[in-house]
Amino acid sequence: MKAKLFDYVDRDNFIFNLSGLTKLFCFIFMTFSVMFSYDIRYILFVMVVSAIIFKASGLQFKQIKIMLIYVVIFLFMNFVLTFLFSPTYGTEIYGTRHELFRITNFYVVTKEQLLYQITKTTKYASVVPLGMIFLLTTNPSEFAASLNRVGISYKASYALSLTLRYFPDMIRNYQDIAVAQQSRGLDLSKKEKFGVRVKNTMNICIPLIFSTLDRIELISNAMDLRGFGKHKKRTWYVAKPMKKGDWGALVFGAAILAGSLCMSFLVNGSRFWNPFV
Repeated sequence: MKAKLFDYVDRDNFIFNLSGLTKLFCFIFMTFSVMFSYDIRYILFVMVVSAIIFKASGLQFKQIKIMLIYVVIFLFMNFVLTFLFSPTYGTEIYGTRHELFRITNFYVVTKEQLLYQITKTTKYASVVPLGMIFLLTTNPSEFAASLNRVGISYKASYALSLTLRYFPDMIRNYQDIAVAQQSRGLDLSKKEKFGVRVKNTMNICIPLIFSTLDRIELISNAMDLRGFGKHKKRTWYVAKPMKKGDWGALVFGAAILAGSLCMSFLVNGSRFWNPFV
């Protein structure tokens, strides 16, 4: 079984050839543009752009399928809980009130609340493709080299690189342990009750935790034996220079952010777009 989630596989296209630093700044620019604005029109525009970039990157849906399932569950729970705890927050934000129907005296469904919750859900959903693009198209070693080149400590850069590298390894370890446990009679299928499946999953997580701790100790000892951290500077085997494509991508990301700010301050007059005025 092969791990697909967070697994970096090199490809030769425009997105993969960008510097890791470029992709980080573009990710920050586009994410901030979505998080800052509450104009669903602009958020949907950014979502479409991120979907186009994801398609152009050549990534496969199966690489993010598991993550998408968890994201959908999170978005659904967030949508429901927002209404349960703040059913009138939308009317407070937009300053208007258009009732659709009443459930109780406290739980009143309004157009403003629906717009607020749909906008909030769209904001979270639009960030997912951006994050997946950044994680799955960035070589961890090259990304660490890019961070170190802009002044970040090479120790911190290398720690982040190891973190990105370890995600697919941890998933492979989980799959290997799961297969080994199932060969010993551990049932994880839907035939078992939910409580039994949770208990059986814990039987996999415990050896995974211990194997992870052993792996961390092994890597730490190996780095100490090689004198890692002795010198203030270090060289990098993998490093990409900034090219025209990188500068173009940075300008594009900055334009997306600038568009969000302009929509908020110049067009809408605030972060919130209220079509009910």
